[in-house]
Amino acid sequence: MRPLPELTPENTAFWTGGASGELMITFCETCSKAVHPPELVCPVCLRETMTARRVAGSGVIYTFTVNHQAWTPGMKVPFAIAVVDVDGAPGVRVTGEVVGCEPDAVHIGAKVQIGFTQAEDVWLPHWTLAP
Repeated sequence: MRPLPELTPENTAFWTGGASGELMITFCETCSKAVHPPELVCPVCLRETMTARRVAGSGVIYTFTVNHQAWTPGMKVPFAIAVVDVDGAPGVRVTGEVVGCEPDAVHIGAKVQIGFTQAEDVWLPHWTLAP
């Protein structure tokens, strides 16, 4: 099993939004800057007006890698991990495994949709290629 993130006040919405199928990204209520990973203070205007909002849950693969090394017992390889430019959150990229296809089907520029896998009290984001 992969290590799980620790829930904090600033990241809980992101890691638990998958329970309702929602990708939650933090935005500054003062200047509208989208911020990921989530922060308590806006890096642009330095205000403490950060709020998590639901975004579309789609995007475009910015880059990816294919892992061939089983780092933990029972880990299935190979698998692709993609960094995705998230629609509706300019400048935000979310990393997740690409599921539902062979790793060699993954490519830069591919459109993807978010999905979630529950692991204890968090929902880990993963991506599937859009039709």
